[in-house]
Amino acid sequence: MFDQYYGFEGRPFQLTPDPAFYFESATHRAALSYLGYGLAQGEGFVVITGEVGAGKSTLVAHLMATIDPARLTAACIVTSALDGEAIVHVVAQAFGLPVAGHDKASALGAIEGFLHAEARAGRRCLLIVDEAQNLAIDAVEELRMLSNFQLGSHPLLQTLLLGQPEFRATLLESPLLEQLRQRVIATHHLTAMEPREVQAYVEHRLGRVGWKGNPGFDHRLFAEVHQATGGIPRRINQIVSRLLLLGAVEKRSLIDLDMLGEVLEELDEDGTRALVCQGEPNGGGAAPAPVGQGSAPHPGGPDAKAAIALIEAALATRDVQIEELRHAMLELADKVERRNDAPLSGEPLDVAALQDQLAQAAAQNARLEARLEEQERTLRHTLAMLIEWFEGGDGRRRAA
Repeated sequence: MFDQYYGFEGRPFQLTPDPAFYFESATHRAALSYLGYGLAQGEGFVVITGEVGAGKSTLVAHLMATIDPARLTAACIVTSALDGEAIVHVVAQAFGLPVAGHDKASALGAIEGFLHAEARAGRRCLLIVDEAQNLAIDAVEELRMLSNFQLGSHPLLQTLLLGQPEFRATLLESPLLEQLRQRVIATHHLTAMEPREVQAYVEHRLGRVGWKGNPGFDHRLFAEVHQATGGIPRRINQIVSRLLLLGAVEKRSLIDLDMLGEVLEELDEDGTRALVCQGEPNGGGAAPAPVGQGSAPHPGGPDAKAAIALIEAALATRDVQIEELRHAMLELADKVERRNDAPLSGEPLDVAALQDQLAQAAAQNARLEARLEEQERTLRHTLAMLIEWFEGGDGRRRAA
């Protein structure tokens, strides 16, 4: 309705992903850089995570629109709760492969044959898995197994995993996914848009449908829209679409703060507004850091000395923990040696006591190893964020 009233050529704020409306915010620019780097490697896994509505699917659709299909064959699946066997059949279907029977071996054979044929034709293959947080662990592991297909020394399949924040946590924390973690060559978490980006985002989408300044927008409106949405693109689309509808109904040429208040009240009443939790970064739009990562420098945030201090502190803590683990291992070895020598010396052997000591030492080692793994994740995350920060303008200026 409002598109006709304002003379638009289309719907500027539809909720479904459309690469024609792709807007390159700072976080999407960084994600696109990681995607481009990952695809250039032609192997392993690229992981993009973000809140619901953060623009993951739109980002990938935009990327795929720029890829030459004569050089890259891509298939996309949107996952539900699939197990290891089901995911193999779904992948085969995504590449358009007929599978004789319903057994896993036939599906794997069809996939391998297809990948070899594509490689001989000079095409790489990319599998895009959306909503990856729905996959069972064994299904994710099965995707890793598919990455083992090779022609000589050349990998035949690369996988792009898109998921919500909980998938990032699963990938980082699950002990069953260690082998997959080693094959992740690029990863990025889409955060919320900054307050200053909201106006540009709204005007960009309007410009794609022929907006010529009617309606106008109160300049104070955009900060309030960011506050109400947390900077999540789909939430912004939801609110601005309702604002334009109200403007058309009331024949307004200016969208103002009073209209925003009315729209927010209506959305709260009918239950369609995605509520934003107070107190989260960027008004609730940015996801909290996964468990075990701790704090890390944000692009444009700390100065170089503070970032270096974070890394030095992480390294010092890690060195202390390594030394503790070394001592614990020496103690454990000494106890085992005494246990082996006891029968030869004629001393009574208290097996129960030794077993208890061994169990305690093993438990201590496990705790130290877990702390070391956590510290390494923190350090990797800190370094990744520091790289992003230095790639930004503020980082380069301060480093200079």
